[in-house]
Amino acid sequence: MNNNPVPVTLQMPGSSGTTQSMKKTIGHRGVETTTGETTYKKTTSSALKGAIQLGIAHTVGSLSQKAERDVLMQDFVVVESIFFPSEGSNLTPAHHYSDFRFKTYAPIAFRYFRELFGIRPDDYLYSLCNEPLIELSNPGASGSLFYVSSDDEFIIKTVQHKEAEFLQKLLPGYFMNINQNKRTLLPKFYGLYCVQAGGKNIRIVVMNNLLPRIIPMHLKYDLKGSTYKRRASPKEREKAVPTYKDLDFIQDLPDGLLMEADNYNALSKTIQRDCLLLQSFKIMDYSLLMGIHNMDQANRERERVYSGDSGGSEGAVTPDQRRPQAQKSLYCTAMESIQGEARGKGALDSEDHMGGIPGRNSKGERLLIYIGIIDILQSYRFIKKLEHSWKALVHDGDTVSVHRPGFYAERFQQFMCNTVFRKIPCVQSGRPDLLPRTPPPSDCPTEAEANLSTSSVGSTGVTTSSPRLRYLNRPLITYV
Repeated sequence: MNNNPVPVTLQMPGSSGTTQSMKKTIGHRGVETTTGETTYKKTTSSALKGAIQLGIAHTVGSLSQKAERDVLMQDFVVVESIFFPSEGSNLTPAHHYSDFRFKTYAPIAFRYFRELFGIRPDDYLYSLCNEPLIELSNPGASGSLFYVSSDDEFIIKTVQHKEAEFLQKLLPGYFMNINQNKRTLLPKFYGLYCVQAGGKNIRIVVMNNLLPRIIPMHLKYDLKGSTYKRRASPKEREKAVPTYKDLDFIQDLPDGLLMEADNYNALSKTIQRDCLLLQSFKIMDYSLLMGIHNMDQANRERERVYSGDSGGSEGAVTPDQRRPQAQKSLYCTAMESIQGEARGKGALDSEDHMGGIPGRNSKGERLLIYIGIIDILQSYRFIKKLEHSWKALVHDGDTVSVHRPGFYAERFQQFMCNTVFRKIPCVQSGRPDLLPRTPPPSDCPTEAEANLSTSSVGSTGVTTSSPRLRYLNRPLITYV
């Protein structure tokens, strides 16, 4: 049987009876062969973006007419629907796309979530509907489409039916957790919608944007704490900024990322709490998405630009280029996520931090680290149990990424807190100008504690030497 993709002929939504050829690529995401435009479930990206903006504009506008009230249990299962004929109606404007229907899930509940994160309705509308959505050119291997708002504030992602269904079931628990704990690296969900076009349901979720485009990321990682096939493919490595994986991180940054004690402790507690919550919902196969901005490397790139050397790395940003806009949502930057403290409305981060968590690499270079837990809409269903059982027959069952939720959470936490992120060691140098600012004397390990430091990372199967012992003989790294 021939399993090669076969080009199919279809009528694209928004076209006037013309037929076009479309070649299927990954999942529901395809590329129209004559124009090169991305498609999703045979709907062109331009038509999908237009439908999303028309639908959100209508649903947020109509929601503003409903009185403010507490969220009730039945609010989590409400689905509102509105039909958008191309010629328009008394409720909807005319448009040049094919007819479509737009569904809004749990509108009252998501309105509360947006208010909790300080997002006003007019800001939400302005971000998503005032300017064209920008399609991300590096969507990954999931088969999903990703859009970002022009102000860098929101990400829109297409999700599968099972993922949307799982998010609906998750909403009451998500509601309770967000109320109790704003210090979280979990995705901030702002809306769940569905576009019905061409006989297909295209479900989308609106979330916070973890990696702002205004800040060039010199390194990017998708980390799970697993070593089974966790290396970026040769095709991925050809990209300008590849998304590397666990084995790549261990090879490229064997000493991990160094943080001051306060930030490391806050991050570790946040990861621990998030993993406990995900485990309680039997959620697994999630990842830590991390972007690293190297401030010293960015300064070198700027110097090359000023000196007329065009050989600087792609994406270098000069100080006079686009500046970050006023932030609309609260608790959404990496620093806020681990500290649980929101900035003043409309305030800007300092030029040095820009929402990232400050850190250092083993060379002492200053870093800004942007992180968040992604892909949490995978529950440990029967198919995942079968997948793990099959992989465990061929490979070490403790190293595959698809594992039971409890084990997955523990392994994830251990890998992030022991291998990826590490506390700057406290070493008395006798030079006051080299003393670290944050780690108090109580954080300094005794010789016995240093010797007890583990030499392996849980069950990842990756052996490393003790981070504390490794740094004792190195020059002390301090923050300026």
